[in-house]
Amino acid sequence: MTSNTTITPIATELPRSKAPLEWAVSANGILFTAQIPIDASGQVVAGGIEAQTRQAMENLRHTLDCAGGGMASLTQALIYVTDRDHLGTVNLVYAEYVEAPYPNRAAVIVSGFAREEMLVEIVAYAAV
Repeated sequence: MTSNTTITPIATELPRSKAPLEWAVSANGILFTAQIPIDASGQVVAGGIEAQTRQAMENLRHTLDCAGGGMASLTQALIYVTDRDHLGTVNLVYAEYVEAPYPNRAAVIVSGFAREEMLVEIVAYAAV
């Protein structure tokens, strides 16, 4: 089966992953991305849930800017954390990056991530 959909990678300048993935792609006017709390060197940032959430949100903002949409184009965010008690801090940091009308959002508690030191990951969709 073939598809008429063209998937376009978004150039973000985020560190290349060893896994077979793009940090963001667009198709049919929708941006698809998953952001983790890594810095420019590809390392997970230290400093706990606040620092990691802020880095993941900065990576998200950077990616949306690279796609030409900015934070206002964000339509949905799925936030995954390893500890329910982290959600209050995540909400405070997240609120610094979004404005009304707010994107749709969900929060999910998970047992862990591929990188053991990670405490948060954000899957997001945007109109571009």
